[in-house]
Amino acid sequence: MKKLIISALLLGITGGGIYAREKVISHGYPITPVPFTSVKLTDSFWGQRLQASREVTIPLAFSKCEETGRYKNFEMAAHPSDSNKVTGYSFDDTDVYKTIEGASYLLQTYPDKRLKKYIDSVLVIVAGAQEPDGYLYTSRTMNPAHPHQWAGSRRWEKVEELSHEFYNLGHMIEGAIAHYQATGQRNFLDIAIRYADCVCREIGEGPGKLVRVPGHQIAEMALAKLYLVTGEQRYLDMAKFFLDKRGYTSRRDAYSQAHKPVVEQDEAVGHAVRAAYMYAGMADVAALTGDTVYVHAIDRIWENIVSKKLYITGGIGATSNGEAFGKNYELPNMSAYCETCAAIGNVYVNYRLFLLHGDAKYYDVLERTLYNGLISGVSLDGGKFFYPNPLESMGQHQRQPWFGCACCPSNICRFIPSVPGYIYAVKDKDVYVNLFMSNDVTLNVVGKKVSISQTTSYPWNGDIQLRITHNSAKDFTLKIRIPGWVRNQVVPSNLYTYTDELDPSYRVMVNGEEVHADLQDGYFSINRQWKKGDSVEVHFDMNVRTVTANNKVEADRGRVAIERGPVVYCAEWADNDFDVLSVLLNPRSEFKVIERKDLLCGINQIQTQAQSLEYDKAGRLLVKDRILTLIPYYAWAHRGTGNMAVWLPDEVNATRPKAIPTLASKSKIDASHKIPTLFSVADGLIPQDENDRTIPYYHWYPKTGTTEWISYEFPEEVQVSTSTVYWFDDTPWGSCSIPKSWKIYYKNTEGKWLPVENLNAYSIVKGEGSAVKFKTVKTKAIKLEVVLPDEKTAGIYEWQVK
Repeated sequence: MKKLIISALLLGITGGGIYAREKVISHGYPITPVPFTSVKLTDSFWGQRLQASREVTIPLAFSKCEETGRYKNFEMAAHPSDSNKVTGYSFDDTDVYKTIEGASYLLQTYPDKRLKKYIDSVLVIVAGAQEPDGYLYTSRTMNPAHPHQWAGSRRWEKVEELSHEFYNLGHMIEGAIAHYQATGQRNFLDIAIRYADCVCREIGEGPGKLVRVPGHQIAEMALAKLYLVTGEQRYLDMAKFFLDKRGYTSRRDAYSQAHKPVVEQDEAVGHAVRAAYMYAGMADVAALTGDTVYVHAIDRIWENIVSKKLYITGGIGATSNGEAFGKNYELPNMSAYCETCAAIGNVYVNYRLFLLHGDAKYYDVLERTLYNGLISGVSLDGGKFFYPNPLESMGQHQRQPWFGCACCPSNICRFIPSVPGYIYAVKDKDVYVNLFMSNDVTLNVVGKKVSISQTTSYPWNGDIQLRITHNSAKDFTLKIRIPGWVRNQVVPSNLYTYTDELDPSYRVMVNGEEVHADLQDGYFSINRQWKKGDSVEVHFDMNVRTVTANNKVEADRGRVAIERGPVVYCAEWADNDFDVLSVLLNPRSEFKVIERKDLLCGINQIQTQAQSLEYDKAGRLLVKDRILTLIPYYAWAHRGTGNMAVWLPDEVNATRPKAIPTLASKSKIDASHKIPTLFSVADGLIPQDENDRTIPYYHWYPKTGTTEWISYEFPEEVQVSTSTVYWFDDTPWGSCSIPKSWKIYYKNTEGKWLPVENLNAYSIVKGEGSAVKFKTVKTKAIKLEVVLPDEKTAGIYEWQVK
């Protein structure tokens, strides 16, 4: 691999521009990233996102660090004491580091003396918590005699399990580099270097050292960056050590990608965020060491993801059990986990694979993730967040202002401001145009300055103009990515396929005259002696398309997804006066695009004729003609609670008619623990088995060991004699288990709750109905009382009464 200036990898991945004068390091990526600080974004779509990040998300994250005791942890660590109370998570320190990282990106683009001063004040607190030898881990240091329960009794004892000591190091380094590059100050960088040196002294092979690998990966990426900043070989060696030893230590499970050595892996398994960070770290180390064995392993894993484990939204991680990849083709919709952090990790991986291989297919995946499964993770105003990003909902999913485990909000803080750095790349005299958003950029092409202005309304239309505003490089090749969706390829595999008969085309014009070229690796290349004022106009046909999944994806059989350009659409309750989960599309649907600048910060809606199916009171199936309206998936859940779906039936056997009204569904529901999914106990959906995650459920989390209840208040006095409960149990990974016991009560005419006289024992079984028969009672209300397990909570899919 060619030599690369010390800043190239760093600047493309984290932004910045102060390292160009530094020394040269060999074995960098073949393609040079363009730092986002070289790009001035003028785009309305992404400009709105950056403004929300600057004005809402990052200030909110800093305020939450104050409110939730993140800063207090560092203050207590500076003054260790047996009386210091250790609370929260062992990785809470990283929320401080990640927020500083995102704020640092903003400082480079939007200088702000108050923000800079605030960060400096936080770093004084952080520095005070560092031990003399560089170790910095507040979960142990604040109370060494009684550290966090995940920390272990001594350093590194549980680092492969839950202590997150190396994970904290990784985010510290990433934040410190961003801060150094934004300000030129070393106050944070020196803290990170001291901790990294502590790890290098105590971890590795040799006398007195411990062989350990990170439980949660990210240190690998971070240490590679630290090597680039400092030129110190030990940091790269440690990054490679962490990868080389994975699968050889005491931890050898798939959850943490330690089931076999990394170079032997060929399937994406386990915790999706950990996996993506590790794959990105493998690419970094491969680029910097020239170890092609790593590259071959990542290529195999990438093929597995895009052909068997990638959601249409670009999300990864199918299951909440371990926040993990599922089996091949296991892609459920309502229970899809698709963690926001995993989407960010997916961008990191595909970006690095592009830098290694120069193929547009990686950007096809990156773009799909970026416009759908990633930005769905934060509200348009920047103030609410999704942890999982499901593809179907009955209202149980809503963005939250924050989370106790705040990895996703703080990750959004650091990612959104870096988006401009993904638009361009350079290799020798090749200039790659990978993403389409209005901006002005200044590039370094073989040491010469080239400036380009890009203008577009993408993703709402497919017209892009590139204008040369300065060129000292004379001749160079402009390589314009022709997205897979233009080339009739949903993703770079047969996992998804367009079902319509459309054949979109594209056109490229230089100074008003059409030019032609054969695509190479997905790029349209134009080589010429460019002059100031030269204009390239690109047009992509942007049709509404219908997509089907590989038949092996059970959840999507008989269904289609609808997309236009890079944007995946969904049907949401707020735009339709009928149940969108009961819809049936016409297999030959025609679509209408409606521009709505007044809605959801400006979107294009899609409308089509469809039918809805529902049962009447007599159990007869009714079919009604409807106009179905769809919105971009990323914009859902902004207007209240209700149904949403990405995959919509176009075959009758995949439909879900609106359920027959029941005594339970017509009742007023109340409970001791009021949460949005309370409705699900009477929604008429019965689980297929104890592992069914395709339907919503109610739970009493975080309560344990208590007596709780749910009640139905009937519209009128009725006679009831049976009750059936379908328990939700997600052990061993989850928090819900079957209860200790349960009872049924009815309300008498005096308003008192009395136990029913049951005719059989209260059974408690998983995967099927737990039923009890009792002497008939005439009542206006009935109550289910539950005694929760001592160390778990309990949950219910459905509660039937007859």
